[in-house]
Amino acid sequence: MSYIDTVSPADAGGAVLEMYERQQNHWGYVPNYAKSFSHRPEVMDRWGRLLAEIRRPLDDRSFELATFAAAVELRHTSCSIAHGKALTPFFTPAQIVAIAANDDLGFLDDKEREIVRFARQVARDAASVTAADVQRLKDCGLDDGAIFDVAAAAAGRAFFTKLLDAVGSMPDAAFAGIDAEFRDPLIVGRPISSDPDEVMPASTY
Repeated sequence: MSYIDTVSPADAGGAVLEMYERQQNHWGYVPNYAKSFSHRPEVMDRWGRLLAEIRRPLDDRSFELATFAAAVELRHTSCSIAHGKALTPFFTPAQIVAIAANDDLGFLDDKEREIVRFARQVARDAASVTAADVQRLKDCGLDDGAIFDVAAAAAGRAFFTKLLDAVGSMPDAAFAGIDAEFRDPLIVGRPISSDPDEVMPASTY
């Protein structure tokens, strides 16, 4: 579901078809966020390149922490669930839910707590960031380049989530199959779609 008309996987051709194929290869279906880019597949392509460059300097754990914290603050259900799942190699489901709720984060080290705090602040109100906020990151061992990287991860997530929410992109129905104790606290914005996820016909694939 979306507030704008999108290209059906059955009707896709050219660059849209190529984009859908890449997405289905990864997810097993064509996610709703990809369909939202169907009028401008070149934007999706460039977003993918930008995202790859944003995450390249960061280790996976730090990138996912910053991205997840920003996604929750931005109230974007799809990214909260997807990046919450991406944190499962590093944290228990209960710990990930605690990060989302901004509960006791004693299981994180000082640097990680500051990354979460800063990413949330950037996503919530970047103009509120002060030199003191940045100094807290430096005091935990992050250099200027690493601070830029965390800010870029949070700001990049704002672009993606705000664009999708603006056109009414719904979280994929596949998310409903995730364990409810983990999934439900991460439904922070739009509800999960009740429409079945679309799969590209074999004849086009």
